[in-house]
Amino acid sequence: MMHSDNLIAQAKAGDQNAQGRVVQLWYKRIYNFGYKFFQDHDMAMEVSQKTFISMCRNLPSLQENARFKSWLYKIAVNYCREEARKRKNNRSLSFDVVWNREAEESPRWESSSSRFDSPERQFQQQELADVLQNALMEVNEEQREVVIMKEYEGLKFREIAEILNISENTAKSRMYYGLEALRKVLESKNINKETIGYGL
Repeated sequence: MMHSDNLIAQAKAGDQNAQGRVVQLWYKRIYNFGYKFFQDHDMAMEVSQKTFISMCRNLPSLQENARFKSWLYKIAVNYCREEARKRKNNRSLSFDVVWNREAEESPRWESSSSRFDSPERQFQQQELADVLQNALMEVNEEQREVVIMKEYEGLKFREIAEILNISENTAKSRMYYGLEALRKVLESKNINKETIGYGL
């Protein structure tokens, strides 16, 4: 996901080939963010399209090329918020993260090795994802945003803070309270690592 300052400079100058290259480099990341925000392909596509249209239109206003990543995510976040106000969204989270007290500092999302799991294991993981998806909807939106950025996008708290225009401590606080709130929601439904019974 590396891009040169020269490529960004060319895109800012209106070079359509450079802009297209930037879109190619970042489309998957922005789409994935939108998908995890809404759990909906069409919504993710819509947010991605709006994000990159806005990117091309507003690139000349970008002050520092080195800040392109956080600037782009900020655009995507704003469009996700806008769409979220229009319709109910769904999200999901790795079950193990919720009860991992160190998750705020050490992301533990599902690894690609899960594709080698047995069909039964894959079914169980999907069940857990569905449970968490519903529970996460009951968590404060500001906290959900940080959880998604940290756990799924692998962003650093510094980057999250810049994207959301908050301090790093506030980002960490939202992450902590977001996971705490999610744990309470699940516990209120009598769902935990023991009752789920899948040996996680």
